[in-house]
Amino acid sequence: MGLKCGIIGITNVGKTAIFNCISKNKAESSSFAFSTNKSNIGMIDVPDERLYKIDALIKSAKVIPAMVDIVDIPGLAKGSSTGEGVGNKFLADIQQTDAIIHVLRCFDDEGLPHVEGSVNPVRDMEIIDLELQVRDLDLVQRKIQRLEKLAKSGDKDAKRQIGVLENLAAHLEDFQNVRDFTVSPDDKKLIIDDMFLLTEKPIMYVCNVDDGSAAVGNHYVEEVKEALKGQDTQIIVIAGKLEAEIAELENEEDRMEFLKDAGLTEPGVNKMITTAYDLLNLQSFFTAGPKEVRAWTIKKGMAAPAASGVIHSDLERGFIRAEVMKYNDFMEYGSENAVKEAGKFHVEGKNYIVEDGDILHIRFNV
Repeated sequence: MGLKCGIIGITNVGKTAIFNCISKNKAESSSFAFSTNKSNIGMIDVPDERLYKIDALIKSAKVIPAMVDIVDIPGLAKGSSTGEGVGNKFLADIQQTDAIIHVLRCFDDEGLPHVEGSVNPVRDMEIIDLELQVRDLDLVQRKIQRLEKLAKSGDKDAKRQIGVLENLAAHLEDFQNVRDFTVSPDDKKLIIDDMFLLTEKPIMYVCNVDDGSAAVGNHYVEEVKEALKGQDTQIIVIAGKLEAEIAELENEEDRMEFLKDAGLTEPGVNKMITTAYDLLNLQSFFTAGPKEVRAWTIKKGMAAPAASGVIHSDLERGFIRAEVMKYNDFMEYGSENAVKEAGKFHVEGKNYIVEDGDILHIRFNV
């Protein structure tokens, strides 16, 4: 579906190390501030054990996970919204993403100087928030100026839109984010959505900690949790350096042994990916056959024809029906025939809302 998450943060917080843990494309990391002039784009597999459990019963030729694009935005700094450091080009890159993963430095390392002179993740979070708010405020004020020309000619709707945008501008000037601004769904769609505002995007926070804090976090993590108390967001703890080393291991048993030694049962980046997937309001359905078992990404609440269009536009255009098995039923009965014999096999029409984990076979005609 071309959905993207952007990884952002102050320079030298370990974003690129985390990006390299999860992306099929590797990027260079550096201890020098502003040492890169472009964003890195990669593709990440969405971890889902259900795929392999389906494959264990079907024994397909290959297994293909769902994927989400991820963009590693070069480190930002105080003043980025006005061109400081690498400039505001990267704020425009964030604008093209669907959700934000904000990495916070929660570790001490004398060999890796902090651009602000000390480690303070709450301060860093506030710096980045301010830069995004300043960028959003500029976009809102520009739209107000464009609408004022229409309002002067007597356009009543333009006047109403200006009123909403002036309230939003005051909200941003009060150091608040657009995602917390109260507005009707209709006004949001008509007045705000076309600006692709940065602080409107759903966000999660990743506390990048030292190896010894991978399992339980540290005092920096507690400070972040306290600062974000009451906000509708997710906070994930990851030891980026440790997980980068684990990701380099080719043997699965070796990886699990390293995780166990660190007090973990799965890579923290797996939790980060699944949380980001949920943050984007996404879910997966499966197709399964002798050639492949595959997960497909769709928005929650999507009807069967639109979901089939994710596979191929012809399926949506010529949709007739969807043959549906629930994942849990397939696991319980072990085969399609057994599911049918148990009366758990469903034939659904155009109004069927696809559920997470559905195993679909689409009938179509074009």
